[in-house]
Amino acid sequence: MSAPTLTPHKATRPKLRLAFASAVIALIATFGTVGSTVPLFNVYRAEDGFTNAGIAVAVVVYSAATLTTLLVLGRVSNHVGRRPISIASLALLFLGCVLLLNVNDISELVIGRLMLGLGAGLASSSLTSYIVDTAPRRPRWLASVASSQTVMLGLAIGAVVSGALVQFAPVPRQLIYLVDMAFLIVSILLIIASPETVRRKPGARRSMKPSVRVPAHVRHLIPVTAAVLLSTWSVGAFYQAFVPALVENQLHTSSPLVLGLVFAAYMAPSALGAPLGSRFAPSTAQRVGMAAFLIGIIGVIAAVITSTLILFIASTIVAGAAQGIAISAATRGLLHGSRIDDRAPTFSVIYLISYTGATIPALIAGQLSNVLALSQIILGYGAFALIATVWTLLGARNPLAHPGGEEVAISELSGKGRDSGF
Repeated sequence: MSAPTLTPHKATRPKLRLAFASAVIALIATFGTVGSTVPLFNVYRAEDGFTNAGIAVAVVVYSAATLTTLLVLGRVSNHVGRRPISIASLALLFLGCVLLLNVNDISELVIGRLMLGLGAGLASSSLTSYIVDTAPRRPRWLASVASSQTVMLGLAIGAVVSGALVQFAPVPRQLIYLVDMAFLIVSILLIIASPETVRRKPGARRSMKPSVRVPAHVRHLIPVTAAVLLSTWSVGAFYQAFVPALVENQLHTSSPLVLGLVFAAYMAPSALGAPLGSRFAPSTAQRVGMAAFLIGIIGVIAAVITSTLILFIASTIVAGAAQGIAISAATRGLLHGSRIDDRAPTFSVIYLISYTGATIPALIAGQLSNVLALSQIILGYGAFALIATVWTLLGARNPLAHPGGEEVAISELSGKGRDSGF
């Protein structure tokens, strides 16, 4: 797995293009694997008796594993290198697929999703940092869009391909994981062939001490970034945990392909909306994105109450495109003026907040699903989106014009200026 270490400004353009393409493909494969489990949730419910609460636990365990990995290992690639950590993440995902080949009990699904969470956690910091390290300088928005929206694109591709294979192909409970494993192997080979962008340096063990830090010049962006990420990712987790049952029970279709398309309708437009947001300053794009996101969520709630599939899909597309605008703008702000060593910690912060949004609301909603209908639970997500939108409209700001470079722990931000509360 040895390859020359090349800092981005010294590497040749073909080598950087190879590394950029390899990192993007690997990140798509990573979250394609995660998304491919979603259309199978209804199969597990129908054939193995899994409950909504049990599936919600599997979603929460995945997010919790990702959170833990980001907190402990999010900065290791700064010391060991992007390539070794990226390869390790892909290997963990491969092992998760092996475990998911034979799911007959909820505990087997939970363990398999746990392994996917560990792999996705490593990938969320190492591969996204690798993408930013090697991204072309033009267009300027490419680094933030590719690093933030490739995740959504991968989830969408995984869900649609899985839905099609589950509905039309043989061995529906195993084939998608075999396909995932093949793409993970290809991704590993591509990363092996790509150049490294980080020189090895001491401190890897010390970097495992849990620490959440961002560069000082973007610390004032954290409160609104948190609102954007918490609200949008909470809805993404809702689509994973509850939309399978929602589509079947309230929107009157049991098609795995339709389920995959509904999930993709939230994730895929995110990648299309992100470049639109690049036309505006980060603060403006976040305001526009969150306002449109709220409109989409209101449409989703109306569709659930009226059991209207077309309105549900249309509103889902609006919410998905809007989250792409808001998330990429938030990411662009935090990456402003970043050095190569800032990127892994910054992405760790981004995904720690994101997976917190995916974990805690899903855990609460999973427990409430035993006593409340899904049409009632989704109202809570609507209220969360409303609060986050108002917070963003009032508080969105742009990065400072002259970045400093000092890193400040999030826990130290409170009380240091009017923009730094978190």
